Amino acid sequence: MLAIVCPGQGSQTPGFLSPWLEVPGVAEHLAELSSIAGLDLAAHGTVSDEETIKDTAVAQPLIVAAGLVAARVLTAGTPLDLSTVVAGHSVGEITASAVAGARSEADAITFVRERARAMAPAAARTETGMSAVRGGDPAEVLAAIEAAGLTPANANGGGQVVAAGTLPQLQALADNPPAKARIIPLKVAGAFHTVHMEPAIEALEALRPQLAPASPVLTLLSYFDGEPVPGGEENLDSLIAQVSRPVRWDLCMEEMLSVGITGILELPPAGTLTGLAKRGMEGVATMALETPDDLDAARAYIAEHSSIMPAASNAITATEPGEAN
Repeated sequence: MLAIVCPGQGSQTPGFLSPWLEVPGVAEHLAELSSIAGLDLAAHGTVSDEETIKDTAVAQPLIVAAGLVAARVLTAGTPLDLSTVVAGHSVGEITASAVAGARSEADAITFVRERARAMAPAAARTETGMSAVRGGDPAEVLAAIEAAGLTPANANGGGQVVAAGTLPQLQALADNPPAKARIIPLKVAGAFHTVHMEPAIEALEALRPQLAPASPVLTLLSYFDGEPVPGGEENLDSLIAQVSRPVRWDLCMEEMLSVGITGILELPPAGTLTGLAKRGMEGVATMALETPDDLDAARAYIAEHSSIMPAASNAITATEPGEAN
């Protein structure tokens, strides 16, 4: 049984889209998404430097667009089995929603555009950031995070928690780390999934009437509780609320294990979530789709972990920019 997973902010690296633009049709697809995003996504995915693509207003649309582009190429002529489970980490849940058929690509890019534009100024109000805490005793890790005044914004499973808050608070944690734990600063521009992001919720609520959510075709997990999303409106509610509430990726992995997932395929920019699965989902195969050179192997991987059946018409394989589901 197959799971498609979509990474979040911090997974992007300079030039990661360069090989994808050599695939026929990708440049045109990315141009359509760029028009909606109001950004030159091709440039940001190929020549923009690390500091530029760290900017929330750039990073979030870029990551979602990368996942949509790769998903279309991957599934061209081979729709995903209806038993496929889809999940996304943080902003990756927007990608996952489109892959699962809960919204059109146009709605996904429109939503992430407004999300990024609203979260960027929220992040700029106070100098904030995030650091991964890897290893250590779980209780001691949470105690150290709270002692520094930080929020455990991501419970990622596999022995990793992400702390978020002000830069002085993050420095206090780095200066006094939990025993046997490693502190890793993340390439993000703010304390996402904390109270620092609450100002962005109003902007996303204002966007709601312009969107056309639909019930997912594939099983779509919410990173809030790891449970399947029952419908399009519930998915939209979750996407709006998610900006200021913690990511429970550990619960998503538990749900995937409970339903019998045998293989996880991560869309680009890939590597982060397969790394977490290797540590937290023993016995489950993983594959990171990083470049087009991986496509043939990825299609074989999909066939290995699912029996291919035609997907319904509002899944990612039939959703074009501008369509409303």
